[in-house]
Amino acid sequence: MKHAIKTRGRRPFKATAFYGLVVSVFLVAGCAKEGLQEQDPTAEGTASAELVSGRANFVHEANLPEQTLWELQQTRAATARYRHIKNAIKDGYADIDVVIPGMGHHYMKADLLDATFDIRHPEILVYEKAEDGSFELVAAEYAVPLNLSATAPAGFTGTADVWNRNTGFGLWLLHAWVWRENPDGVFNATNSTVHTH
Repeated sequence: MKHAIKTRGRRPFKATAFYGLVVSVFLVAGCAKEGLQEQDPTAEGTASAELVSGRANFVHEANLPEQTLWELQQTRAATARYRHIKNAIKDGYADIDVVIPGMGHHYMKADLLDATFDIRHPEILVYEKAEDGSFELVAAEYAVPLNLSATAPAGFTGTADVWNRNTGFGLWLLHAWVWRENPDGVFNATNSTVHTH
């Protein structure tokens, strides 16, 4: 027989109902908190949780520290909405007419160019253009102007992220291949699986 809990001046109610209510409140609060921490990766809100959570294609990089893998997941989550190139353009990324074999088409958000490395806000997005004209996001690229940083910026945790001092563009550059597996490593400048059309 279920026990009833009596409260002063109130009608009695069943203990199981009370505990069910408490659990429901915690579940709703937890879901609401989780919703605040994760942003919708696409404008349509149809991306699966797999795109922004769990291990991605760079998990095979056993030489990377756990902290670096977590940081790469942050990059992946932050750029998930840009898998649709229209979202990137809408948010201020513009075609800079840089198409490099083994890299792809580069879209830059000039407002982000400063001396700060921000995992969640890459200055450049790199796309592979298919023969049918569609674009696939393959990498995030970080850029810091050479005149703002005499030495390579502090980037991802560890020593695997080797920045390229590109005097032609006047930038320190670093690729993070978080959307296309790179056989030469997640931070390698080029990716042999990427083709330009």
